[in-house]
Amino acid sequence: MFKKTLSMICCVIFLQGCSQEQEVKKEMTNMETALLTATEKQETNTVISLLKKGADINITDNKGRTPLMIATYKNDVKTAKALIDAGADVNIQDDMKNNPFLYAGAEGYLDILKLTIDAGADPALTNRYGGTALIPASEHGYIDVIKELLTRTNIDVNHINNLGWTALMEAIVLSNGDEAQQQVIQLLIEYGADVNIPDNDGVTPHPST
Repeated sequence: MFKKTLSMICCVIFLQGCSQEQEVKKEMTNMETALLTATEKQETNTVISLLKKGADINITDNKGRTPLMIATYKNDVKTAKALIDAGADVNIQDDMKNNPFLYAGAEGYLDILKLTIDAGADPALTNRYGGTALIPASEHGYIDVIKELLTRTNIDVNHINNLGWTALMEAIVLSNGDEAQQQVIQLLIEYGADVNIPDNDGVTPHPST
């Protein structure tokens, strides 16, 4: 009789433990959903509050986007800073192979780019085209972003993307040729861009080839 009673008590305790565990998991899931939503709505204070309650800072949505990636897409510097200060991973790439560092560089979001560099962003990571952050930044002529990348990271100025193009090649071929773009080309060369690297068709940036 005693053994039977003890067994029943153990079963009750076990079931209660399972129930509590399920409740905790449910609460965490709700918090993480709320965190993604708050980031989407640019509600920085709510984001901070949810993080203090234990929400997973690197949770991803159905597109593989972390809260920090969502904030970056929106160029929401305030929320991005709050997330980075709380320890968000700046190197996680979403389903589009973007991460905060890559996207900020490509779109000219200088403030967020600086935050990601301070947080240890890996400059060697590449986007879906096989390019580093420097390549699209050079294409668009984001001179301040380019300076930041060349002076504060060890990014490879001669990295070649899937099209066979370096940052210098993109700056020449895809630019509008204005004064700002000429500054970009000069800056890339000053930091070691090789004018003799050919693309997949054998064309080089060097005017004599």
